[in-house]
Amino acid sequence: MDENERVQNARKEMEQLVADSLKSYKPPVGAFFTNLKEATKAIADGSIRWARKNSLWPMQFGLACCAMELMDFGSSRIDAERKGYLLFRGTPRQCDVMIVAGWVTKSVVPEIKRLYEQMSKPRYVIAYGECAVSGGPWWESYNIIQGIDQVLPVDVYVAGCPPKPENLFEALMKLQEKVGGKVEDKQE
Repeated sequence: MDENERVQNARKEMEQLVADSLKSYKPPVGAFFTNLKEATKAIADGSIRWARKNSLWPMQFGLACCAMELMDFGSSRIDAERKGYLLFRGTPRQCDVMIVAGWVTKSVVPEIKRLYEQMSKPRYVIAYGECAVSGGPWWESYNIIQGIDQVLPVDVYVAGCPPKPENLFEALMKLQEKVGGKVEDKQE
């Protein structure tokens, strides 16, 4: 047998093997749509994560003296909208971030819980200031709770008495990182 015949025999054997293997193969029904569905889901997950990260809606909510610093955060000096922290909203149904600024009395706890439950999901909590973090100078008081984390799940803590608005800016950047990945701060 010469070289040409061996190549043709090998080719016939290979074609027969491929044909035999294809006889037992049954393609899954809707295989194309399954892949398209997974691709769409991957694209949508990334888009949703990006949108959540870049559009945090804080609630207009202050309990004590830290609320003054919270108001300063909304001013043009800080320019919070540049990083995607949109305007403070007046109703919890339009918000996804609760910034607890100031001491929390036991009589206010049910109202804070009610506001938190009315917020859109996913929802996040920032404890802003020593009183919201640990009770502050009133931590032994009979009517002040020792931190909002006893009532709500806190995502980011901001220390200080009173904390500066720049600290809240950093806390929101950490929250952005938690929600959707690393935040790039490009200087222009």
